[in-house]
Amino acid sequence: MAITVMKRYELKYLLTAKQTDFLRERLKGHMEVDQYGRTSIASLYYDTPTYQLIRTSVEKPEFKEKIRLRSYGVATEESPVFLELKRKAYGVVYKRRVQTTIPLVHKFFAGEGDICAPGQINREITAFRDYYKTLVPACLIIYDRTAYFEPGGDLRLTIDEDPRYRLDDLTLTRSMDGISLLDEGWTILEVKVQEAVPMWLCSILSEGMIRKSSFSKYGEAYRQQLLKAQNY
Repeated sequence: MAITVMKRYELKYLLTAKQTDFLRERLKGHMEVDQYGRTSIASLYYDTPTYQLIRTSVEKPEFKEKIRLRSYGVATEESPVFLELKRKAYGVVYKRRVQTTIPLVHKFFAGEGDICAPGQINREITAFRDYYKTLVPACLIIYDRTAYFEPGGDLRLTIDEDPRYRLDDLTLTRSMDGISLLDEGWTILEVKVQEAVPMWLCSILSEGMIRKSSFSKYGEAYRQQLLKAQNY
């Protein structure tokens, strides 16, 4: 059954190529790569015409929220995509997710009805749209992800390679090309837990000198674009 509601802590780290290799090796015996292996993911972020959502997010408030449309690989008009409402409050991440199609999403953001069957998730996503009134495609984030899971546990871990972005051609149906967000070889580690990070993983992170970092892919793309505009 697809997960449609999530509540968890998400911890982020920026890793060098050497740290990434170290971590992959040390995870053996503790965690396994999920059934999908290395997967290319594209997330199309919607925002107001004044970029209200990302401007608020980069200020690091106690509460922030965003909405995005996600595909696994290049999408088609008929293939399943996932509309996700993500909120973070006092360090806890809450996510609402529905499966849909691109034509239905276009209609939804045009104000023509609901995104899915009636229910609490539908009401929350629709209320979000109605509150911000005008939400348009703002940034496409793409990366190559390997996801790990702990057999018998709730620990999840992902390593994202070559995170990149586009601010034009904002569609999930074209390509997975984009401008790199990080220097070559760097990756983004995300640790996702319901409660505390297990001691064995804390020990591995400490041994590899892997330190927690505050990093948002959409936020970094927004920052880089601002720098380009200022230097133009």
